[in-house]
Amino acid sequence: MSSGWTRLVANALFPLHEWLKGHSSVERRRELEVSQWWPRDRLRAYQLQRVRAFVTHLAQRVPYYRDLFNEHDVRAEEIGSLDDLARIPFLTKPIIRANLERLKAEGAGPLKRYNTGGSSGEPLIFFMGKDRISHDVAAKWRATRWWGVDIGDRELVVWGSPVELKAQDRLRSLRDRLFRSELLPAFEMSASNLDRFVDRIRAVRPAMLFGYPSSLSLIAAHAEKGGVRLDDLGIRVAFVTSERLYDHQRATIERVFGCRVANGYGGRDAGFIAHECPAGGMHISAEDIIVEIVDREGRPVAPGEAGEIVVTHLATGDFPFLRYRTGDVGVLSDAHCPCGRGLPLLAEVQGRSTDFVVAADGTVMHGLALIYVVRDLPGIERFKIVQESLQRTRVLLVPGAGYAPQTAERIRVGLRQRLGANVTVDVETVSDIPAERSGKYRYVASLVSPQTH
Repeated sequence: MSSGWTRLVANALFPLHEWLKGHSSVERRRELEVSQWWPRDRLRAYQLQRVRAFVTHLAQRVPYYRDLFNEHDVRAEEIGSLDDLARIPFLTKPIIRANLERLKAEGAGPLKRYNTGGSSGEPLIFFMGKDRISHDVAAKWRATRWWGVDIGDRELVVWGSPVELKAQDRLRSLRDRLFRSELLPAFEMSASNLDRFVDRIRAVRPAMLFGYPSSLSLIAAHAEKGGVRLDDLGIRVAFVTSERLYDHQRATIERVFGCRVANGYGGRDAGFIAHECPAGGMHISAEDIIVEIVDREGRPVAPGEAGEIVVTHLATGDFPFLRYRTGDVGVLSDAHCPCGRGLPLLAEVQGRSTDFVVAADGTVMHGLALIYVVRDLPGIERFKIVQESLQRTRVLLVPGAGYAPQTAERIRVGLRQRLGANVTVDVETVSDIPAERSGKYRYVASLVSPQTH
């Protein structure tokens, strides 16, 4: 049950904050809380209506798309179904880089510059208008409320790179204090900082946690190892996003914090795409987001089949994301969630293309095939596997109590069984494995493109 302060923040202070910024997120969230219960045929009809308006807008006001639509004879009035989106060429990171100014809508209001962290090796600069920001805030807000928490409930956020943390100016710090949200730096995961994080969680007693699954599971494992309870604080939910959520991470977080994990999928570039509800369905924010799954040649695949996730964000008229290739691999579902929402489902988000590895014979497999070799061996605090080429893979280990010299050879044998008998596997023990600039920790990173094999 929400407190009086939470109700004040959610119903007055946060709406005032959004109004002062020129955002329509409050009205949009109210609309989304109605449309989430629509049947799927009504949602699809609504999407089609918005696609036609979106294409019309781009043809009139966005130079890049004006030329592209003329070249490919794309007319909004001829789009008879969502399948007709396939007539429009994909948008990719190289295209955005080469057309940064021509992708801005003529007459657009002030645009805010953003960039991705580049964890895939491809950092990206792009822009957002107020409409896009409002819609993303509203979709995230709606999903938060699914779990019985709201803006204004105590929240601890484990997130961010040093650059992002430096952006915490006085006004933002004041806002966070009013909204009872506190940021902990995810890139600082030393033992002493993990102790501090555990102490802070016990002191704050948050209603919700938000962060990378790797970071929250590290904190949970550290607390459990030290015999510190965190399941008696009344935490209701742990929201995780921005990385693949592994089953063992979910289990650790739920066990130690004594709460459910709500998985989310999205990105700075593609937007707030999907979020898990308490019934377990990963719901796509379909009022604003259209998700396609395509194979390596860009052809659509059937529900239940894995492929690259392609996103159209219908609230990006100022700087469009139309059929944007995310580089992520996922699976659509045609099932219906027991919760009763008509929003379509992602059955699985398998990770980025760089989360996949390629064996010497060209076989593509998920990094889990290598993770399982290392994860359950005794005496390993942390690890990272880097596939540098088809012929060489490097494994970084932070050894702990119980680590044995023969562990390295067991890893070499296990990885060669999957990658190829003649693959060189270098195992290095290190004192620490730093996070990436974004603050994320990755178990596997491949420098070999699966698309080329």
